[in-house]
Amino acid sequence: MTRQGTILVVDDNKAILTAVRMLLGNHFEKVLSLSSPNQIKNTLRDEKVDVVLLDMNFSTGINNGNEGLFWLAEIKKDFPSVRVVLFTAYADIELAVRGIKEGATDFVVKPWDNAKLLETLRAAYQLHPTDSKGEAKGNRRATQGGGMFWGESDAMRKLRALVEKVARTDANILITGENGTGKEMLAREIHALSNRKDKPMVSVDMGALTETLFESELFGHVKGAFTDARSDRPGKFEAADEGTLFLDEIGNLSYHLQAKLLTALQRRSVTRVGSNAPIPVDIRLICATNRDLREMVRKETFREDLLYRINTIHVEIPPLRERKEDIVPLAGIFIRKYANLYGKTAPSLTEAVKERLREQPWLGNIRELEHTVEKAVIIADNDTLDEDNFDFPSHPEKSAPSDIHTLEEMEYSMIKAAIDKFNGNLSLAANQLGISRQTLYNKIKRYAL
Repeated sequence: MTRQGTILVVDDNKAILTAVRMLLGNHFEKVLSLSSPNQIKNTLRDEKVDVVLLDMNFSTGINNGNEGLFWLAEIKKDFPSVRVVLFTAYADIELAVRGIKEGATDFVVKPWDNAKLLETLRAAYQLHPTDSKGEAKGNRRATQGGGMFWGESDAMRKLRALVEKVARTDANILITGENGTGKEMLAREIHALSNRKDKPMVSVDMGALTETLFESELFGHVKGAFTDARSDRPGKFEAADEGTLFLDEIGNLSYHLQAKLLTALQRRSVTRVGSNAPIPVDIRLICATNRDLREMVRKETFREDLLYRINTIHVEIPPLRERKEDIVPLAGIFIRKYANLYGKTAPSLTEAVKERLREQPWLGNIRELEHTVEKAVIIADNDTLDEDNFDFPSHPEKSAPSDIHTLEEMEYSMIKAAIDKFNGNLSLAANQLGISRQTLYNKIKRYAL
């Protein structure tokens, strides 16, 4: 496995330092550790550190997180290119959100999940600075698994030209496209190209957000607002202040909650649950959906005034089957990604496999291609990938039923097929589809499956 990047872990708990060093040692080129923050600056001067994993509390008996924020400011002042990930207890999440506003890349909550910690640090490492001309290194980051892959198709060239034109404005953007086309990745690319790139981008999966939690999650709450509200908590709008708020699966939001979202957008302020005091917010809004919102407006399941509010600029990502010239280069990116992840030498594709890849309908788009390539890399024993390594259907041209006419019909068909394939095991079905269990539950309810 090729290991890249230098990580500095700063935490006064030596047991945590040992555990994190053992975990990260197999994934990064160099892992440094400090039990006191007083040596941070000297270490950053002596070593070429890419990411600092920084605890928020060091002094015995002091747990207000201010030490972490102080050292965050010191690092960003003298070493602005170093990415900082905050290491925080659950009770300090509000402070961690403040830390993101003050320059931290992300935060990880203790006790941590190993996979989540690795994913967060890898993402922070892959946030390479802009080049000498100030242009985002889009395709370079894509080959490293950290950015948008634009490809060479005419459709994607046109999309890229539009995105680069509108990204530096504050216009609200609606991204549409089939499942698996990379709508969230495009949203992150827009944020990275925007004037708000140094501020946080906060993502919300509207499909996984229950109605009872909607206001608390988006607008926050005050202590005592409900049974479990033990302290004041900012919502996603406040966390994204001066940055970007990304609302994924906006079409899944119920009609009466759409009105509450519209009110917040119109007033440019939110009111925490249990409070009457409006809090001004300055966000750039990006929304995404795989649904036809104009058709939903006609059916009176989506508010027309909200559609106008979120749809200043509309960009649509074409399905993978309509840009066949991008399929093999994308497969190459995923081969390198998973060969590195599983400690293998990246195998090459035979010409026959390349042709089969181009022939597939890829109803799950880029997400399906990635999962297919990952499986092939795992089972491969040689330095080439042939047809035996791929789970291609016998008749790919028949994979899309001829009676499917809309995206919703296609989604219904894919979900039903996945549930049938795994005999009702929703965890396996969700994994196959590349969505969360909660999103799958919502879609099952929506389609009455």
